[in-house]
Amino acid sequence: MSVAAEEAAENAAEDAAENAAEDLDFTRAMARVPGPVVVTTTVDDSGRRWGFTASSFVSLSLDPPLVTVSLDKKASTHPAFAVAGHFMVNVLAHDQSEIARRFATSGVDRFAAGDTEPLERGLPGIPRAVVRLACRMHEVVDGGDHSMLVGRVLDCVTSHEREALVYVDRGFVRPAAPEAARAR
Repeated sequence: MSVAAEEAAENAAEDAAENAAEDLDFTRAMARVPGPVVVTTTVDDSGRRWGFTASSFVSLSLDPPLVTVSLDKKASTHPAFAVAGHFMVNVLAHDQSEIARRFATSGVDRFAAGDTEPLERGLPGIPRAVVRLACRMHEVVDGGDHSMLVGRVLDCVTSHEREALVYVDRGFVRPAAPEAARAR
């Protein structure tokens, strides 16, 4: 091996080690950022229900009303969502962490517990969720190892009876509601 080739290989190894450290730092940093816990669901043309727990969900636009949910490209649900015409975002309540865990687990029937039913637009939804957003697929955007499902919100259902479930530091928490929210 030439000196230049050895040097290139050495540089590549250093870059890989540096990227691994940066990836770990990024993962740790993002774990510190609280976010809502959402289960995203759809039904395919054959009537099969699909769903997953998303750790990345945000409002994208008010006009038109758009939201994004990120889905790992390696997930078993990815092919179904990549071609879905509609999907539902279910923002889970503080007492629904078991639903979040089930929809995050591979190789199980995520719908077996019977806590979903056809709701807005006939999409499988979680009736006791804090928020349900029925969406038409607006676009699927490449986001590295994930796809961003961009949905145009068609229907919104909101409950003020319970607090949302939050995920932070690799665990589920129930946020303390501000005084103004408790007074509603």
